[in-house]
Amino acid sequence: MCGIAGFVSPSVRSDATPQTIRAMLSLIRHRGPDETGFYLDDGVAMGTVRLSIIDEATGAQPMSDPTGRYWICFNGELYNHVELRAELAALGRPFRTQSDTEVVLQAWIHWGDDCFARFNGAFALAIRDAVSGDLVLARDRFGKRPLFYADHDGDFLFASEMKAFRAIPGFTFTLAPNDLASIYGMWTPLPDRTPFEGIQQLPMGSRLTLSGGRRSLQTYEQLAVDGPAFDGTASEAVDFVRETLRRSVELRLRSDVEVGVYLSGGLDSSIVTKLATDLSPYPVRTFSVQFEEKQFDESSSQRLVASHLGTRHSSVSVTSTDITANFLSAVYHAEMPTFRTSFVPLYLLSRHVRDAGIKTVLSGEGSDEAFLGYSLFRETMLRASWNELSDEERQAGLGSLHPELEHFESARGAHLLSLYQQFSQERLPGLFSHEMRYQNGRFAARLLKDRPEPFDGISRLVASTPSYETLSPVQKAQWLEYKTLLPGYLLSTQGDRVSLAHGIENRCPFLDPAVVRAAASVNLRFDDGSDEKAILKKAFGDALPQWTVTRPKQPYRAPGSTVFKDKRPDYLELLLSETELQKIECVDPVFARKLVNKVMSVSAEDISTKEDQAFIYLLSTAVLHHQFGMGQESYMGDPSPARPHERSVVDNRTGRSVAKVAR
Repeated sequence: MCGIAGFVSPSVRSDATPQTIRAMLSLIRHRGPDETGFYLDDGVAMGTVRLSIIDEATGAQPMSDPTGRYWICFNGELYNHVELRAELAALGRPFRTQSDTEVVLQAWIHWGDDCFARFNGAFALAIRDAVSGDLVLARDRFGKRPLFYADHDGDFLFASEMKAFRAIPGFTFTLAPNDLASIYGMWTPLPDRTPFEGIQQLPMGSRLTLSGGRRSLQTYEQLAVDGPAFDGTASEAVDFVRETLRRSVELRLRSDVEVGVYLSGGLDSSIVTKLATDLSPYPVRTFSVQFEEKQFDESSSQRLVASHLGTRHSSVSVTSTDITANFLSAVYHAEMPTFRTSFVPLYLLSRHVRDAGIKTVLSGEGSDEAFLGYSLFRETMLRASWNELSDEERQAGLGSLHPELEHFESARGAHLLSLYQQFSQERLPGLFSHEMRYQNGRFAARLLKDRPEPFDGISRLVASTPSYETLSPVQKAQWLEYKTLLPGYLLSTQGDRVSLAHGIENRCPFLDPAVVRAAASVNLRFDDGSDEKAILKKAFGDALPQWTVTRPKQPYRAPGSTVFKDKRPDYLELLLSETELQKIECVDPVFARKLVNKVMSVSAEDISTKEDQAFIYLLSTAVLHHQFGMGQESYMGDPSPARPHERSVVDNRTGRSVAKVAR
């Protein structure tokens, strides 16, 4: 795993190019603390900070083909590199290393843009053709690795993290109200957007080509949540899912370093841990977060699984003080406003894993999206059939979704019946499944002075996707999760960004393309969806503790706005001070002041979910404004690690032609 950065810049003086690319890489050096390298040509620079996982000895980047025509900077891992290497070698492609990076480059040279759909991996990359001058950027099909780009004074910039653009003279970060509205409304940015004006992210499954002054953005693989139904018995389907997941974990254990596992104690991470213990050449080490507040803590479930499977387990204990003390650093790495604090404990967990000497971990992300694990999917099915159900059937459906309700004569039960009746008809075209969730986001969007409509962007996206309208309500819900919350929050703010903040690579077996296809083929074929992830329970129930399989799903959560009220960190002054609050030009100071005053003056029980989320959005936005918009380093938290060893420098600028590869 690595970080990449670069620019195409007719305006940068040739003698300034090396120091500019070095400065960009220094700002993302946490992503690749092992070594760094860069490639220079006339008006072009690109480089890599490397976390060495595969072929530590000869996998230095940037890497070229034997002719020196093609150059690659690669952030990620290609899990099927062994199979692709054999196929390419049989076709006559030359190889000089054992690196998956070289497989990616040779695949692109041989197959062109068609290579990307062949890749099973997590990646973002840049490939330069030194003869034609073309530059290609590409990102994996599920958006597991980030890639941002921007235009600045006629120059084209790209990087794994936006903070690298701070190294460009004159570059400024300005919050974008319309994009903030989307983030507040949906909990995540649109697939191609960021919270800053003029900075875009490459959408999942896309490639961007710069050629002769022209730019072409294409989707190389469409997201597919439907597909052919599994042709077999229920028992055969269970075996099929089990073997597909086993193969996925096996591929993700390919590494020249030890691979650990994040163990939450839930079904998904327990399955990954079980398969890792079966397949890993090392005794498996598992890592978890535990909380001092019992309502958030799952440590007993984590210890149960670790003991049952015989892993070497350790955890990091997180307090409210830890959350407030590390919030600035976590936001700086996330580069995104956030609606909850749960990414901060994971930031601390990745630091714990790094200190334990582990570089790579497996996790359970993607299972809920693939196998319909979220209550959102069952809620969508219930709402879609609401008007065809009797009162008794409606109450039974709500009872299965909300088992905490003992009877529906209660005020809460009556409220739910009324709420579901209200949302039994689609209001936002194409967004039926998410309309109840989006109500909280609509409240947060009121933080913005001009009150832009938060769902215009996502409405345009679904309307412009021809296959979307043919999907079932549940499949539309899956599509939205895969396109928004998964890449925009779970795999980024709560995934890649906090893991790579400490040089930890996260691998997701449930996001193997074969696993996603398998899930699509069996979902709702052998059960009605009322028992979440029933097929996974059947596939692995005998290998896990009974409690792990039968316990109700407990979403990962962390303490909310009350930790800031109780601990009063110095940076809370960003919201408490009228002067500081007014520095964020796009925020409505009247609405923001009312929200802050309420959160700071009432008990936690009197703060609604939407108010809690809006407060954390406001605080994280204020922090980002000071970190990026105002460039105040005192708000950036802990500094990045020391600059990695500069191993590879290739200078092809006119009159130079210098190459240095240090060993």
